[in-house]
Amino acid sequence: MIVLPALLSGLVVAFIGLLAMWLLRTRSIGVMLALAVVVAVAATLAGVIVIILKMIIGGEAQDVVLMVVAVGGLVGLGVAFVLARRVLMESRRFVDAIRSMPFTAPHGLPAELQTIANALEESYAREQALEGARRELVAWVSHDLRTPLAGMRAMVEALQDGVVSDRATVGRYHAQIKLEVERLSGMVDDLFELSRIHAGALRLSTARVGLADLVADTLAGAEPLARAKGVRLAFEPGEVVPVEADPGALGRALGNLVVNAIRHTPSDHTVVLRAAVTDGMACLSVADACGGIPADDLSRVFDVAFRGEAARTPIAGGGAGLGLAIAQGIVEAHDGVIDVVNDGPGCRFEIRLPLGH
Repeated sequence: MIVLPALLSGLVVAFIGLLAMWLLRTRSIGVMLALAVVVAVAATLAGVIVIILKMIIGGEAQDVVLMVVAVGGLVGLGVAFVLARRVLMESRRFVDAIRSMPFTAPHGLPAELQTIANALEESYAREQALEGARRELVAWVSHDLRTPLAGMRAMVEALQDGVVSDRATVGRYHAQIKLEVERLSGMVDDLFELSRIHAGALRLSTARVGLADLVADTLAGAEPLARAKGVRLAFEPGEVVPVEADPGALGRALGNLVVNAIRHTPSDHTVVLRAAVTDGMACLSVADACGGIPADDLSRVFDVAFRGEAARTPIAGGGAGLGLAIAQGIVEAHDGVIDVVNDGPGCRFEIRLPLGH
């Protein structure tokens, strides 16, 4: 006598409410919230009214009960209106903040909207940083392309016009053109690799790798550059450290660190490589004698096109400033961490990777 009529009346109101919600599904979240509260209040009132009418309550007592129920319903509807208006105003404030540039997360929003706003603000800051890095990269690369191309054009025109004819000068021009072509080719390879990393298209073929073998191969490849620069290379092996990694990719990352250390280490100094296990992770370190990195620049070392110098003219034998950024992308693709600290006569780059099982 009580449950069934209340249930039927509640189901009728709920069906009408769900139909209204489906018809208004594209409207404001405030409207949807107000409708949800209205349906809840209406379902309760409908059940109460049905029960009162079925029970033996009549006359003045019935009028009093119905009046109390009506007042309670009006209070519930008023609360629903205030709540919906609050949500609607905060949603509009959130939308206005999104449309404004630069985007700054407003404060005092409901918890869910505040979380979204904070996440959007962080995303916007990252996007601005990436856009700044992209512009800087375009500026650096454009300069690094124009400078050797201008030199090669001048040498080619001199050879073509016969301005240079003696064998020694012709041979020197040919050697210089070949050197610049190789440097430009390396720059294009770096740009391609960096674009793959940023696009998430870097594919790793992992295998069990011993860090000692990886370091030995890297030192063999960097020996000619170190000999030409007058820099000594040393390796301090620790315990046998196996990792699950892509030998080619990880070798390139380590090679970039070693080449960077050789370029910034004065002649008759030493670049030291170490392999060890630290805090349950395999650790590879490359220590140089560059004199240290200014504290303000430590956080920017792995930025694209960062060279640690204001001049855009690259140093002799220098790269396009992409090597460290590529190394960071490769290490992070291995679920590792790369960092740099000032240590002794220079700085120390560290690669930490999960241990292989």
